[in-house]
Amino acid sequence: MRLRDVGWCWEGQGIDPGVPPSVLGVGDGCRFFGLTRANFMFHANSDFALDRLAWLDEVTCDISKWKWRERPEGGFEHWVDAAPDSVRAEAELVSRLSLRHPNVTGAFHDDMLGLVRREGVTPEQYADIRAALASVNPAMKLWVVVYTHEFDAPEWGDFARFIDVVSLWVWESRNLPGLDEHIARCRELFPGRPVVMGAYLRDYTLAAPVPMDLLRGQWEAMARHIEAGTLDGFSILGGNLVETHLEQATWVRDFIAAHS
Repeated sequence: MRLRDVGWCWEGQGIDPGVPPSVLGVGDGCRFFGLTRANFMFHANSDFALDRLAWLDEVTCDISKWKWRERPEGGFEHWVDAAPDSVRAEAELVSRLSLRHPNVTGAFHDDMLGLVRREGVTPEQYADIRAALASVNPAMKLWVVVYTHEFDAPEWGDFARFIDVVSLWVWESRNLPGLDEHIARCRELFPGRPVVMGAYLRDYTLAAPVPMDLLRGQWEAMARHIEAGTLDGFSILGGNLVETHLEQATWVRDFIAAHS
């Protein structure tokens, strides 16, 4: 199995504290890493945006949207619009866009559990979101971010049935050495679902790059699991961090090339 054939890159300008805007544009992360699949994030889902990604084999579009709003005290803040009506409308939009952009194969729900809790989303409301994604194109798949520290959440008993692809992430890089156990537990919790492993360049809990020894260990483990069939792919976060964490990004690029 060639790594580049199962690799995804997050594309878009995330507004992260301590991270300057990237010189790279949407699609350039995939070009840097030698990949042809993107998780398109942070920007409006539109024909204009997706035209820029038409050269890719596959694209997923996020449906919990980062937006700007004015603060009462002045200025603006960046926030996630995760209200169930908003997420449902985005899911329907992505379904419609997929007919004009056939490389769009799914929707991506980032930070799903935390946002479902924040908004008090019920399983019935989430069923409507999943139905909206299939409303125009029944082939669309719903990707949901699952963090390893969320494995014991009771909500999965109600919400797991809506998930088509698990996007699995280890939030704190210090926990990466337990990847074998994390993957095994994920497979138990979400049987039969494809699992695409998230790969950070930045540890957001440290506001620093992922330490190189932990990053190397994760990628060696992911390659082993992909070869064994216990992982279905990987997703790099992301194109907007390449120049900020160039050592990590360059090592990852070279690792993918060496295993492709």
